[in-house]
Amino acid sequence: MDYIIALCIIVGVTTIVFFYFEFTFIHKRKKISLSKKDVALARHHKNPVLSPKPHVEWQAGGTFNPGAFADEEGRIHVIYRAVGSDGVSRLGYAMSEDALHFDDHDAYPVFSMEYPVRGQVPQRYDRVLYPSGGSFGGCEDPRMTPIGERIYVTFSAFDHWGSIRIGVISIHKEDLINKRWRWSEPLLISPENTVNKNWVIFPEKINGKFAILHSISPEIQIDYVNRLEDLAYGVHVVKSNFSQSKKKRKNEWEDFVRGAGPPPIRTEKGWLLLYHAIDKRDPHKYKLGALLLDIDNPTKIIARAKTPLLGPDMWYENDWKPGVVYACGAVVKDDVLSVYYGGGDKHMCVAQTSLSQLLAWLLNNS
Repeated sequence: MDYIIALCIIVGVTTIVFFYFEFTFIHKRKKISLSKKDVALARHHKNPVLSPKPHVEWQAGGTFNPGAFADEEGRIHVIYRAVGSDGVSRLGYAMSEDALHFDDHDAYPVFSMEYPVRGQVPQRYDRVLYPSGGSFGGCEDPRMTPIGERIYVTFSAFDHWGSIRIGVISIHKEDLINKRWRWSEPLLISPENTVNKNWVIFPEKINGKFAILHSISPEIQIDYVNRLEDLAYGVHVVKSNFSQSKKKRKNEWEDFVRGAGPPPIRTEKGWLLLYHAIDKRDPHKYKLGALLLDIDNPTKIIARAKTPLLGPDMWYENDWKPGVVYACGAVVKDDVLSVYYGGGDKHMCVAQTSLSQLLAWLLNNS
């Protein structure tokens, strides 16, 4: 009997100790997890906020990678990439009153440049054969930049794999708000016979000039021009040096840096720049990182997030092309940073966080 009692006591004490340490470990683990979530982007629970309509030919393959602009009334306007059943990417438009719920797609694309493969149209279009978001030509990945009274939209002008140039169009704010699609003449501002993607324009002129951020790896590279026409007509030629890989430093998560996401956002602490990168421990996933650049000298990095803000973990981020979150637009309203991104090269999504908390975290934990 005494043996049984002693055994019960030992088992009881062991159980109490086990649950004590288990509770303590889980509690600490939850604290660590929550501290990371405090600076992560929180997805809207109704994502995706726009998805392709299979019965609408010009957007049957995808509605994703949106640029974004907030007007003075707080409405969010997006220009997004739409892939048609013919394999051509065009630009579509949608609007939201609350930054989260978007109206229905417009009946027609608002802009297009249809010149697939320089006239060498394939016998049969197959998304698997054309992996650049599933299209073989047209306008890809728009970014919207307001400067003065005009909205500038940069995009990848994709004609074939040997010709990916940066295109830019602009429109007056009032025309965009009222859906009068009076675009300027499109300009191709990157050099011929080179492949360029992910160029963004700063949302204000610096020293009276347009500031073009054209690469962030192996360093921040910016060119300044008086007119965008100078780039299109060869008066100023951008010599962009892009290196996908870099030497990984301590506490950095990314091994391969792809390029900038939305245009830089001016904050009281510096220019906030979101970018796309890959961790070789997770090599098939595009993730979103964050940099803080000096206001006066934006080639200088003040802070870099030690962990990605967003990764492709939801079904709609793996629906067509697995492992892709690709942000092209971001706006700030009442300290809320809303990031608009493409999920799986198919859907349009939104994720949010507190701008002030993100900046504080960047400066204190970089």
